[in-house]
Amino acid sequence: MEKAKLEGALEAILFTMGESVEAEKLAKALEIDMKTLKSLIAGLEAQYRQENRGVRIVEFDGAYQMSTKPELYEYLIRVASQPRRQVLTDVLLETLSIVAYKQPVTKLEIEKVRGVKSDHAVNKLIEYELITEVGRLDAPGRPILFGTTEEFLRRFGLRSPEEMPKVEEDGMAQIREEVTEEVAAQMRDAQEAVQTEDIV
Repeated sequence: MEKAKLEGALEAILFTMGESVEAEKLAKALEIDMKTLKSLIAGLEAQYRQENRGVRIVEFDGAYQMSTKPELYEYLIRVASQPRRQVLTDVLLETLSIVAYKQPVTKLEIEKVRGVKSDHAVNKLIEYELITEVGRLDAPGRPILFGTTEEFLRRFGLRSPEEMPKVEEDGMAQIREEVTEEVAAQMRDAQEAVQTEDIV
C-alpha cells in the first residue's frame, strides 16, 4: 500500500477509535513494521503542524491518539452544553503526586506519607480517572494497589510516567510537613470555634 493510503488508513483508525491505540495494534492493522508506523505518524504530525490543523497525534506510553490542539479548547467550550469541570485541590494534587511517584502504592502507604486519612482524595482521583486499581499487594487482606492512568498522562502532557520530573525524598518530606501544618491549623480553628460557642 502506498504511503498516502497508509496515512489515510492510520488517520481513519485514530479518528474512529477516539481513544488511544497501542502501536503494535496499529502496525498489525496496517500490516507494516514499527519503523514504518513511526514514520507515518511523524509525517501526519508534520502535516498537522504545517497546515495549522485543529488536531494532533499524541503518544501515551506506547499508544497513540488523535487529540484536539490545546490552544483551540475555547472553541469547543462554546458549543459544549455542559463541559465537565474537575477541580484539583491541593489535597488531591498531594495525593496524586504520591501515587504518581510511588506507584504501585496502597491507600495505607498514601496515608502514611500524608499523615491523614485519604479515602475522599483517593475516591475523587478514581472518579476523575487519574488513578486506578492496578493490582493487589501480596499481603494479609490483599490491599488494593493504585497507579496513574492514561488520563493522568494526557492531563499533564506526558508520554509516560518516566517523563515526570525527578523528586528527591525531601520533596515527599515537604508534602508531609505541609499536610501536618494544614491539619494542625484545622484543629486550631475547630478548637477556637468550640471555645467561642462556650463563651456565648
